[in-house]
Amino acid sequence: MKTRGKVPMRQCTGCREMKNKKEMMRVLKTGEGEILLDTTGRKNGRGAYLCYSLECLEKARKNKGLERSLKTEIPQEVYERLEKEFEEIEQK
Repeated sequence: MKTRGKVPMRQCTGCREMKNKKEMMRVLKTGEGEILLDTTGRKNGRGAYLCYSLECLEKARKNKGLERSLKTEIPQEVYERLEKEFEEIEQK
């Protein structure tokens, strides 16, 4: 009989809940310092995870969870761009 491997768990930087990695969105900081959403979860760079909700993005903005996880200052324009991308994902 084949045994199943461990399910990778990640913590949301907004609500701080542990969830399955596949149930979350990865926010990525590339080597060039660009911050973007990683829909595949496989791009190179430092990642932080968020639930698929704007509420968690707002919490992460408020408690500076993304800034702490990505170890960088995040400008307001980046948060606005992330909000638009989250809205597009929620509509699908």
